[in-house]
Amino acid sequence: MAKTFMGVKLRRLRSERGMSQIALAHALGISPSYLNQVEQNQRPLTVSLLLKLNRALGVDIQQFSEDEEARLIAALREALADAPEPVSLPELKEVATQMPALGRAIVALYRRNLDAAAQLEAMALRMGDDRTDATSVAPAVRATAFEAVRDFFFAHRNHFDALDRAAEALAEQAGLEGAALAPWLAQRLLEQHRVRIVVSDDVAAGKRVFDPRGRTLRLSRALDAGQQAFQMATQLALLEADTSIESLTRAAPFAGDSSTVQLARIGLANYFAGALLLPYGSFLRAAETLRHDIDLLGQRFAVGFETVCHRLSTLQRPTDPGVPFFFVRVDRAGNISKRQSATHFHFSRTGGTCPLWNVYEAFAQPGRVLPQLARMPDGRTYLWIARTVTSGPSRGYGAPGKMFSIGLGCDVRHAPRLVYAKGLDLADPDAATPIGMGCKVCERPDCPQRAFPYVGRSLDVNENVSGFAPYGAHVLS
Repeated sequence: MAKTFMGVKLRRLRSERGMSQIALAHALGISPSYLNQVEQNQRPLTVSLLLKLNRALGVDIQQFSEDEEARLIAALREALADAPEPVSLPELKEVATQMPALGRAIVALYRRNLDAAAQLEAMALRMGDDRTDATSVAPAVRATAFEAVRDFFFAHRNHFDALDRAAEALAEQAGLEGAALAPWLAQRLLEQHRVRIVVSDDVAAGKRVFDPRGRTLRLSRALDAGQQAFQMATQLALLEADTSIESLTRAAPFAGDSSTVQLARIGLANYFAGALLLPYGSFLRAAETLRHDIDLLGQRFAVGFETVCHRLSTLQRPTDPGVPFFFVRVDRAGNISKRQSATHFHFSRTGGTCPLWNVYEAFAQPGRVLPQLARMPDGRTYLWIARTVTSGPSRGYGAPGKMFSIGLGCDVRHAPRLVYAKGLDLADPDAATPIGMGCKVCERPDCPQRAFPYVGRSLDVNENVSGFAPYGAHVLS
């Protein structure tokens, strides 16, 4: 572990526990002078000291993780990209390390401003044009709800231990995996909850429709056995894990917003369903054994490519963590409909992503897994894989279908554990494709694919010069 100076966090922890330096030093088995030096950043917070904190006080050592700092730095870079005075990276690192609460407050204010601006724009459109109606404001409201739920999952590192363990226990009780789980789930819904399964040909009705009065669960005939099992497991979660789901949403920041709460409930129920079909222990062992080969994992557990990728991004049990993955789902237009991360990788909120990212190249080669080494502007390198998937039932010849690109990524240090690293030179820094979080927050000056100027610098416009990279900017000295 590199030398990590986190004196401010340690002082705040001690203050929250109402302990003096002497009392904490005694609990950790170290001298008060040594503890004082750590709190004053004169000595690093070592691994052995972190373990002592965990044993003595039950402190989650993840709050001292460098990944948490990297995530906060990325968020601050975005929040302060258009600040009147440029903020240097060393200054951002200082805030993230020494004043994390202040950093989080800045990010929260920035995001609140974004939400307010979106709603203001929608309201202005409605008031300025008599042809619009009340639905004009709906997109902003929906976006806010989805962002709130996404942040909720992000804050929990995309892992809910109580739900995960409950689902795993139920899977052990079933003693079955994958497609074979469907009949067991149907039987449990009938015996425990008096819910009958009805297979419907009505495509317009959707995948799953539950009638609480008639005690029927309608499933689309277009779903395969694994998909039907997932929908039944989702309904089972809403019936059997409701107490845990209610407890999580009640403690969430959006607890007073009914629509956001309902959206979060669906997300948590889907999480439970994924954990039931792919139980933590057996799935993690299979993933490690198969070197995270997604196709082979899908065959073993009788689920699709997207389901496997999504589940891999949730394997962050504190006592037995898997590879910390990032998971995204995008369409051809660049809209990110799903984005979840168990670690520090940050996705831009300002719109757009990077066209050099392999998730978009996947549309040109449908059905093929494309690996990519990608380097962010901060120097971090990631291994990404991308593949297209189709979603929804066929609507017949000539009807448009649903196609997405699924992206799954991890820090390059975990790449040797993945079969997709085969043939890649992980040690060569030039082998990685330089990408960014989106043009507006990406400071790469020489990117030929830039669509918008970087908002953190003034434009360098010269009518006598035409460069190969658009939107030249003044370089900070």
